[in-house]
Amino acid sequence: MREIILIHATGEDCPGITSVLTGVLAACGVDILDIGQVVIHDHLTLGMLVALPDEAQAAPVLKDLLFKAHELGITLKLTPIGPDRYETWVGVQGRPRHIVTLLARRLEAAHISRLTGALARHGLNIDIINRLSGRISLANGGEAKPACVEFSVRGSTTDWAAIRREFMEMAAEMGVDVALQEDNVFRRNRRLVAFDMDSTLIQVEVIDELAKRFGVGEEVSAITEGAMRGEFDFKESLRRRLSLLKGLDASVLEDVAQNLPLTEGAERLISNLKRLGFKIAIISGGFTYFGDRLKQLLGIDYVFANKLEVKDGLLTGRVIGPIVDGARKAELLQRLADKEGISLQQVAAVGDGANDLPMLGIAGLGIAFHAKPKVKAGARQSISTLGLDAILYLIGFRERETLG
Repeated sequence: MREIILIHATGEDCPGITSVLTGVLAACGVDILDIGQVVIHDHLTLGMLVALPDEAQAAPVLKDLLFKAHELGITLKLTPIGPDRYETWVGVQGRPRHIVTLLARRLEAAHISRLTGALARHGLNIDIINRLSGRISLANGGEAKPACVEFSVRGSTTDWAAIRREFMEMAAEMGVDVALQEDNVFRRNRRLVAFDMDSTLIQVEVIDELAKRFGVGEEVSAITEGAMRGEFDFKESLRRRLSLLKGLDASVLEDVAQNLPLTEGAERLISNLKRLGFKIAIISGGFTYFGDRLKQLLGIDYVFANKLEVKDGLLTGRVIGPIVDGARKAELLQRLADKEGISLQQVAAVGDGANDLPMLGIAGLGIAFHAKPKVKAGARQSISTLGLDAILYLIGFRERETLG
């Protein structure tokens, strides 16, 4: 068995360190079995697992390596790895891997400590930690940027649901978001993102805004709240609310459409997704009049929603065609995936209400956005502390890869 050595180099970073060290190894025909490097604040940590040609050449190679490290001003640690330990390492390469994403307005040591403690308790080992968010200046004032750190973990556990519950408790108590995703090929190949509209892409429920202008705001809002919490059947709740709007002048629709408040991060998220070739859809229990306005404003590809019936310039209190409820949303999402020729695993869906859960459930990445507790509990992922553009981190993009 060839001698296997773990080389661990640390010190101030400068160009050429890896080149010089591997040059010494190359002169003696050394094989590289594994290699990894990270630089934090100009401080290098480089690891290489190498197989030496034979024991007779091991001592000269390592001596030359230590001499070069001294010249470079870096510290070198050499650790022999026994054959059994090496084969054990090879044998675990097929273990499932997951990505844990931590999102916060401000990243604290307490957040990392609690998250990593939960991983350790469930027997999950951290392989890689990456910062996805940008660097933060402490000298310059201005708007604080969100922080995001991504953990690549491996290992098997019998209770992923328990881990998710711990993460949800942590999120609620510490004001952060924690996402847990399987690290597979689909995660790195999303192609379609579908959004609910009301209280997701925009900060209001349009039907409530219409009701306020018609003097029935309180009655309609109460029904809306119950529907979003899942207390009422969505179809029935929509019929009840629309009946209260019978006789509303249709000109009010334009007034509301001109004042739709976009959710934090919506424009940045969609512009980046479009730049990267994603298809964007609105699948909403709201109304096409407003979805079409957002389509023009944001460059959205598809809009599916309820079409209000208007006669003689007044709302009739009905919609044209089938109501877009939870089941219909899931059906439309499946149709869109088929149309685009992609798997549902390549789809992300975002919503806030109970009627979004069927859609979130079938998407490869389902995200409850600033949602009610029942919806957060039913979705695999949730964002409650940051804007919509935090979804870029869940897809795996670094801040430096995005615009705006």
